[in-house]
Amino acid sequence: MDKYIFELKMKVRDYECDLQGIVNNANYQHYMEHTRHEYLHSVGISFAKLHQQGIDAVVARLTISFKTPLQSGDEFVSKLYLKHEGIKYVFYQDLYRLPDMKCVAKGVIDTVCLINGRLGECEELTQKMTFHE
Repeated sequence: MDKYIFELKMKVRDYECDLQGIVNNANYQHYMEHTRHEYLHSVGISFAKLHQQGIDAVVARLTISFKTPLQSGDEFVSKLYLKHEGIKYVFYQDLYRLPDMKCVAKGVIDTVCLINGRLGECEELTQKMTFHE
């Protein structure tokens, strides 16, 4: 069984590349963030609505291991699965170049919720998201 619970196809845009002709490292974080937001949207979670309720989901820590650079015009797929560890929601995200599925980057992103400014567990996230065991 595939461990991933969500995937999103994307394409590298020219302006995301540096002078070396490869994607600038900061853009991999953008790709991963966009994937997380699209996943949350797909399960009916709205950051705007959470914020209106006094709940802010924030990144506490992230690590990205770069494996193979992407270049302008490359298509890739961003995949994720997540675990619930105490009050942390840990996203495991991997990017694969298409069509050869060569691993581009691997990320681990720890997120937490601030509820009315205090660290806590968000019932809505816990109930709506799918966790890997």
